[in-house]
Amino acid sequence: MNQKRTQGCIVGINWGSSNFRAYLIDAEGKVVDAMEAPAGIAVMSRDGMVNHMASVAVRWPGVSHVYACGMIGSNIGWIDAGYVECPVALGGLAQALRETHIGDVEVRIVPGLACRRMRDNASDIMRGEETELFGLLVSRRLPQSGIVALPGTHTKWVRMDGGRVREFSTAMSGEIFDRLTAAGLLASIVDGPAHVSPAFFDGVRAGVRRDTGLGTLLFGARAAVIRDDIKRSEGASYLRGLLIGSEVADARALFPELAEASIPLVGTGPVCAMYAAALKELGIDSHAVESREAIVQGFATMHALHTGALPA
Repeated sequence: MNQKRTQGCIVGINWGSSNFRAYLIDAEGKVVDAMEAPAGIAVMSRDGMVNHMASVAVRWPGVSHVYACGMIGSNIGWIDAGYVECPVALGGLAQALRETHIGDVEVRIVPGLACRRMRDNASDIMRGEETELFGLLVSRRLPQSGIVALPGTHTKWVRMDGGRVREFSTAMSGEIFDRLTAAGLLASIVDGPAHVSPAFFDGVRAGVRRDTGLGTLLFGARAAVIRDDIKRSEGASYLRGLLIGSEVADARALFPELAEASIPLVGTGPVCAMYAAALKELGIDSHAVESREAIVQGFATMHALHTGALPA
């Protein structure tokens, strides 16, 4: 792409542990071009990061403003961009951008967010989701106040307050499920992917009740399959339900207002569908939120704030 076509554009990069996604964004906040590669920070050397950024500069020459969020700004990334303490609005995040060079490319890295929750006084952190959240707020696809869920490997439950991120909670349910069903004892009771089924709902209810601790409940899933209480073909569904149910129980304890409104679910379709089914089973309303271009909108608005085109 020649320099004339990139004139007036910015580049926004979501650089996580597993994947690299870069967007050429025009002055109206629209994606002109995109790059994607399985080139996550977790498997890349510093020389690899430099080479990857050089390929961005070659593809999109003449772009003077490059922004990046995600694990590129973590302690395993290019630099540790730190965390902004909640509550924070997008303007506060834009003011805390960390400027650096990755090779010959000047990059402004978005810091993560940190909070200390009101209910349990515990600390939590996020990195990458903040840009997506604010992009959704700017595009009016999220309420200015309320609880938002971002299901995924590390699911976030976020309390928004007047357009600011007030506090949040992270659950590792997705990662726990992936690891337990890939190797180890519980992998032997899994035959096929998790899906919404009666066994899934049994798991959800057991996870919410928590008659015993989660460690005991997880081993109990193996015993139930061995003793034919649960079909092996439903083992994954039961485990997924168990983990989601336990997670929702935590979220209800931390954010009692969870049951008072329809909860926006931001994430991939299949995962959000399981969360929606679990929430419905527990009498909590939810709705899916399209997020494909949310992070792009976040970068575009952050650029406008950073350059003074919008007041902070």
